[in-house]
Amino acid sequence: MNIEVVKSKLHRVTVTEANLHYVGSLTIDEDLMDAANLIENEKIQVVNINNGERLDTYVIRGERGSGVICMNGAAARKVEVGDIIIILSYASMDFEEAKIFEPKIIFPDTATNKLT
Repeated sequence: MNIEVVKSKLHRVTVTEANLHYVGSLTIDEDLMDAANLIENEKIQVVNINNGERLDTYVIRGERGSGVICMNGAAARKVEVGDIIIILSYASMDFEEAKIFEPKIIFPDTATNKLT
């Protein structure tokens, strides 16, 4: 039996941009992607702490060291610049493997979205 477990989590990052007229996705600073073990085009869940919105989208690589967290496309209506969000990804794995799996959970500086 396989189950889904949290694979990666960026806990409390700040939305720096919202681009309604882009094709979609969430742009994330490449440093944050590496730290959280996220790859470009990976499916993610975004949880907005400010308004309770939850949505699924995918990752686009942002400029390394920029601190960028940019919600793109129609999902940009679900956030405002300055909102605090949590970014999660999940993995499907065997039940026994899941018992010992340790997700990458990263706590960036919320003010700068930089690793501390």
